[in-house]
Amino acid sequence: MDDEGTGEKEDEGEKREIGKLAVWSVSSFKPGNGVDLLRDSNIETYWQSDGAQPHLVNIQFQKKVRLQQLALYVDFKLDESYTPNKISVRAGNSFHDLREIKVVELAEPIGWRLPELPPGSCAEGNELLKPPTS
Repeated sequence: MDDEGTGEKEDEGEKREIGKLAVWSVSSFKPGNGVDLLRDSNIETYWQSDGAQPHLVNIQFQKKVRLQQLALYVDFKLDESYTPNKISVRAGNSFHDLREIKVVELAEPIGWRLPELPPGSCAEGNELLKPPTS
């Protein structure tokens, strides 16, 4: 990874968690299952969407970052009716120019999913889209 503008480079095999550098928001949530539960380090708590679909998670960074991978913990058995079966990862410089860079299909998933992102995936904002489940 290379933090754009800093010139700092990491080894290809070395990855670091940068989610703490972002502002996280969601399109909707049920009371008691808000955005704070997305990153609380407890795999038994979770964000639970509410209202009309699609349900969105918006992750915005202050400056451009080069993302290599997302780490998503999903548990169909824990949250069956709200577990996505498809995730669209979008990146761009603002909410208005997002483009899809990766689609991940999930079939009753349990555990960590680590989708690799296309080389050069840079963004000031990333949006994870959780379309209607079938």
